[in-house]
Amino acid sequence: MDAVQLKTFLDESRGVLRLTPTWVPRAFCRPGKRIKLHPDDYYALGAARGGIDERWFASTTHAENGPETPEDEGLSYIALNEDASERILLRDAVELLGADLIGETLWNKYHGWAMFSKYFDNLGPLPHHIHHRDEHAARVGCKGKPEMYFFPSQVNNHPGEFGYTFLGLQPDAEKADVKEALKSFTRGDNHLLDLSQAYVLTPDTGWDVPPGLLHAPGSLCTYEPQFASDVYAMYQSVLYGGHTVAEDLLWKNCPEEEKGNIDYLMDVIDWELNTDPDLHQNRFMKPIPAGDAEAMKAAGYLDEWICYKCPVVSAKRLTVYPGQKVCIRDGAAYGFIAVQGTGLINGHRIETPTLIRYGEATRDEFFVSHDAAVRGVEIENTSACEPLVLLKHFSDNPDLPIRQVK
Repeated sequence: MDAVQLKTFLDESRGVLRLTPTWVPRAFCRPGKRIKLHPDDYYALGAARGGIDERWFASTTHAENGPETPEDEGLSYIALNEDASERILLRDAVELLGADLIGETLWNKYHGWAMFSKYFDNLGPLPHHIHHRDEHAARVGCKGKPEMYFFPSQVNNHPGEFGYTFLGLQPDAEKADVKEALKSFTRGDNHLLDLSQAYVLTPDTGWDVPPGLLHAPGSLCTYEPQFASDVYAMYQSVLYGGHTVAEDLLWKNCPEEEKGNIDYLMDVIDWELNTDPDLHQNRFMKPIPAGDAEAMKAAGYLDEWICYKCPVVSAKRLTVYPGQKVCIRDGAAYGFIAVQGTGLINGHRIETPTLIRYGEATRDEFFVSHDAAVRGVEIENTSACEPLVLLKHFSDNPDLPIRQVK
């Protein structure tokens, strides 16, 4: 499909493109089984590749999963017909259409779609780990990775094994103690969590996690909008339950010439950010209305910011009440995943599935072009009793109410 044909398809679709599910395995994780994948399919790619505990949304970012990773792992596809037998990568569509799809501002700044979101659905906690800032990521040809968390109640029917998250370090932590923990990585439990602090995870709230901040995500199923990068390094050696972490993950995304250099691992840590005594105040997020809440409710919907403390990635939760039809305008292109209900968007059916087989197409994920978002999309909840709930993920969005925090 060339650019002219794709532009015609976009116009005929009224600026709304249906995406197919993008499943991602992780060899070091155990599926929490809350992302609606069929129970027989969590190891559909084989035990060696690991269990599927992630579903990526609106992604033009390749998943870094080692030498056996397929070229399209982590990449979203656009369905071009009903059964999705004809499709094109969202990445290729962005390259072909450019500003016609994502808007001039984003295209001129990034020359691509610079974010993706995902469900992270792990049965247990992850190690205390870090995503590199731009200056460190650049040394391995990558970008830094800010990300945010939100815990939708619709996909958290159980909390998993450990419903708490560790963030940063204690305000009085000493660099010498952190350095000693990293030196002890291969000797067993390096006790890095002794130097951190934990927070209870509450459904329908979230956290801002800038690059350079150590974090050990808990076991709630997490919706994660993030910048288009997959860089990380694991700094904790033994997890809750005795699960061990391979040493190669300590040095992941580390330049070859720095491997073995503990001082480099220390430099990756943003010390001021990690020891912030007001970390909860600065990083915790509750939903906030994107406008006059009472006026929105009277019009049949509620649009809320759920991830809003990062200037380059953000997310909203849109609730359309039963039987209501509304016009929703946004300042930028976005992808969305439906987490509850049924309805229509610019005439396209939205259906939230109960169970998905690996490889099946669905109608719960879409991408809305810049022009359609700015003009406004018509969304109708076709249920008489259940709300229609969409999680919308944005790259840079001029509507974002909060640009910076300490």
